[in-house]
Amino acid sequence: MYLVNTESIPGYRVRQSLGLVQGNTIRAKHIGRDIMAGFKNIVGGEIVGYTELLAEARNEATQRMIAQAQSMGANAIVNVRYSTASVMQAAAEMFAYGTAVIVEPENVG
Repeated sequence: MYLVNTESIPGYRVRQSLGLVQGNTIRAKHIGRDIMAGFKNIVGGEIVGYTELLAEARNEATQRMIAQAQSMGANAIVNVRYSTASVMQAAAEMFAYGTAVIVEPENVG
């Protein structure tokens, strides 16, 4: 499965557009991460626990988007975008979306 944030994939042409695909997950912070974030806020630096949490959420949302595209017969997703939103005080949504397409190498007639 090709994933790109552009409208096209170099060396390929879109044979068919299958429509919007999406994946999301909602993750809650946990108290241990909040305590460590508070300490980091005082001394500065990366909050590794939150970085890992966002990476896991992005991966899960992406995998769900890919599964939806595969179920439609796509072999690529173009115009991939990510968005986050606060759902409640201690939880946030990671949303991935794009356009499922079937691509083929440009030199195929």
